[in-house]
Amino acid sequence: MSSDTVYQRNSMFRMQFEKAQDCHVLLYPEGMVKLSESAAEILMQFDTPSSVETVISRLEDKFPGVDLADDVNEFVEVACDKKWLEAC
Repeated sequence: MSSDTVYQRNSMFRMQFEKAQDCHVLLYPEGMVKLSESAAEILMQFDTPSSVETVISRLEDKFPGVDLADDVNEFVEVACDKKWLEAC
């Protein structure tokens, strides 16, 4: 995984806030995945094609003083393995 690779959310998954669950979820034909607040925040950054580097920059602007690079990189790796994100 390269920080300049551009990813977007896989169109097989629909992300939405689920009031009954009180969290964001990913819906797909076989079921649903409940997301933590931080996972949802990162995944929302990939609504449009974005590089990991760009997402880190956006999130660090939104949450100043916090180094998020390791967390974002780790999440993107997991999200790609689970097919939530795909390279463009």
